[in-house]
Amino acid sequence: MVPVLGALIVTFAMLPLFGVNPFDGIDSFIDGAFGDASKRLTTFAFWVPLAITSIGLLVTFTAGLWNIGVEGQIILGSIAASFIALKVTAPSGVLLILEIVLAMVAGALWAALSAVLKTRGRVHEIFSGLALNAIAVIFTNFLISGPWQPPEGGTFRGTEPFQDAALLPLYANSRFSPLSLLLAVATFVLVFITLRGTFWGLKLKALGKNPFSSYLLGVSSERETILAMMFCGALAGLAGGIRVLSWFDSLRQSISGGIGFLALLVVMLATYRIILVPFVALFFAAVLRGGNTLHLRTQLHSSLGGILTGIMVLFVLLFGDPKRLGLFTKKHDDDGGGPEVSGRSLDPFGKDIPKGE
Repeated sequence: MVPVLGALIVTFAMLPLFGVNPFDGIDSFIDGAFGDASKRLTTFAFWVPLAITSIGLLVTFTAGLWNIGVEGQIILGSIAASFIALKVTAPSGVLLILEIVLAMVAGALWAALSAVLKTRGRVHEIFSGLALNAIAVIFTNFLISGPWQPPEGGTFRGTEPFQDAALLPLYANSRFSPLSLLLAVATFVLVFITLRGTFWGLKLKALGKNPFSSYLLGVSSERETILAMMFCGALAGLAGGIRVLSWFDSLRQSISGGIGFLALLVVMLATYRIILVPFVALFFAAVLRGGNTLHLRTQLHSSLGGILTGIMVLFVLLFGDPKRLGLFTKKHDDDGGGPEVSGRSLDPFGKDIPKGE
């Protein structure tokens, strides 16, 4: 709580330097995020895919993996859902099921590429994830300006609008879909039970805390790494599908909106506790939404929300508990601590050592 309050104080203390009353700035932030029903629904519409992605990242962090490629997995989920929306004609219920399922499959397979590169090619998931993110962006631009271009010709603005039956049902002409909220709640429950009440969750924690010891005890680091990445990728793909089918009505350039990278910060600021993740994600959604209103009222650049985010991360790193953050320590939080960054190898891949050997 101290890092969050400290970041808010520092950020709003900067406002007088630009001729803005800090109290007006705070009022603009709050009003921009929750001022009326429309603004609240818009905030929650952004929060849903962010929360789902953040919850999915808990699985890979628990296994000691930095899934930086989650941004690309969101994009692939958006592309897969867009394919169904553009190319398949069917009743609305059938379209929505196909879109959601295919979005999750696409995200999982894209994450599997990074996992296989790590387990078989010894390529760290950070580097493979960044590369796959770039490829996903290029692939999106290719589809928008090429095969899926609107009838009037190629453009980087987006594809033609989806058929109405393919879009998620929205509430009160907003960008918020009650169905997406149900999916977010189901995701939370699924991951909570998985990490705290299943044998696979226990294996992921063992792998994340001490990969070599878990390896000697018979936990297949290769299999669990691939499964954890695919699980997270599936949820990221789901988030991408929700975003393209509710926030937008067509496949757009930069469709992910940076949600993947923001989700990494959410999980770290939540200190890898699944109970805190939805609340931290909502705070970020409110900050970014409120930053837009502050920009309109004061003519300050809308990136102020990003500045607040950066200061908050800095305060967490400076004043947060290293054990809770999973930084430079071998111990992690019971809800699935973060990956090791203490300099030890995290790649005990190769032939599995049978139990007893």
